[in-house]
Parts: sequence; structure tokens; C-alpha cells
Amino acid sequence: MTLESRPSPHRRTSGTRYRHALWLLTARDLKVRYSTSALGYLWSILDPLLMSLIYWFVFTQVFQRPAGTGPYIVFLLSALLPWMWFNSAVGDSTRAFINASKLVRSTSLPRTVWVNRIVLAKGVEFLLSLPVLAVFAIFTGAHLTWYALLFPVAIAIQAVLTVGIGLIVAPLVVLFRDLERVVRLILRFAFYASPVIYGTTDLPAALQPWAAANPLTGLFDIYRSAFFAESWNPWLALTAAGWALIFLLVGMLVFSRCERTVLKEL
Repeated sequence: MTLESRPSPHRRTSGTRYRHALWLLTARDLKVRYSTSALGYLWSILDPLLMSLIYWFVFTQVFQRPAGTGPYIVFLLSALLPWMWFNSAVGDSTRAFINASKLVRSTSLPRTVWVNRIVLAKGVEFLLSLPVLAVFAIFTGAHLTWYALLFPVAIAIQAVLTVGIGLIVAPLVVLFRDLERVVRLILRFAFYASPVIYGTTDLPAALQPWAAANPLTGLFDIYRSAFFAESWNPWLALTAAGWALIFLLVGMLVFSRCERTVLKEL
């Protein structure tokens, strides 16, 4: 390696400093969340557990209308858990700058850290909730498929997608405060428009071609394919990865264009 091709010490130091700050902020968020709660870590398990049991009861005991693939509780959790990561991270990103306005103005760190720390903290909570999925998979006799090897790929795609959306909404909410409520309404709609409580194949034939327009469709199918091989759809998976990259690029562009204006508004 020539001297010209080596990264400068300043660049290495900046990158290390950014990662260190990101981890410290993420650890602080998790510590505050769990230290102020009597149940602490158990909330990472109880919240998705209670939600999944409610949907399981409604769709298997009340309506008794088949949706997805059995065992339904595993089918549900394999999409509900990543949905909760996505929903909470995007929702909290709307106040990423507002809640930490003093630190945003006073620190010299790249301001993207205030979005990335939310996505990372919610991602850690997602990983901590996976034992719920594992327990139900064992209890119901669900078997892992070879597609389980793609689980880390799904996590990476979701992280890129969520960061991209966070970089869009975080600065725009500072400039347009009503956008926070709009984002929450969109998230509510997105839950039912995404294959969480139902499968992609459960969609009416007329809506099947539109499935790829929702990046969460292919993403959730990758997660589900770990237990349900029939959920694997390479086209939807590639489309989800493409959407994630598009949102990241758009997010970086919006963020860079709005950063100075946001600092004046805070």
C-alpha cells in the first residue's frame, strides 16, 4: 500500500470518534430506558409478546379465518418483531433533533449520529426480543430452513432502510412540526398495508403486483423465510434492498440540504 492510498490519521480518528460517540449515546439510551423501569429488559419481551398474543387470539380464535402459514404465532412474530423496530425507530426519529437540541447545537459530531443512535438502540431492543420468537418456534415445533442464514442480511437491509427514512423525517419535522403527526398516521397505515398479520400471498390478486412498492414486503418475507421457505421471494428481496439504498441516498441528500437550516431553527 502506498502512502497516497492510506487513509489519513485524521480520517481514521474521526471515524473512531464517531463510532465511539454512537455507541455511548446508544448505551445511554438503553440504560435510561431500562433503569427507569421496574421490569427493565423484560419490556423488550413483554411488549411484542402481548401484541402477538392479541393478534393470535383475534385471527385464530375469534374470526377463525386462516392467514399466513401455521404455526401462526411464529408466522406473526417473525414480522411483528422487525415491524416494532421499524415503527419505533422512525417514530422516535421525528424528535431526534428536538429532544436533544442543546447537544445537537453544541457538539461537533456529525449530526447523523442523532438518527443513527435511535436506529441502533431500537435494533438492539429487536435483538433482545428474539428469544420470544425462539421460544414459540420451539414450543410449536417450527423448523428452521436454510434461509435462516439470510437473517443477518434482513437486519442489514432494515438498518439501511430505517436510517434512510430517519434522515428524511428528522430534519423535516424541525422545519414542519405538523409532519410529526403525519408520520405517525403513515406508520399506522403502513402496519396494515404491510404483511405483518397476513402473508404476501394472502393479498388479492389485483394487489399482488403492488407488493414490491412496499419495501417492508420483501423485508418481512426474508425474515419469515427462516421458518417458512415458501415465503422466500428473490424478486421482492432484491426490491427491498433496492428501496433501502434509494431511501438512504435520498435521506443523505435531504439531510445535507436541511442541516444548516435546522441548526438555525433549534
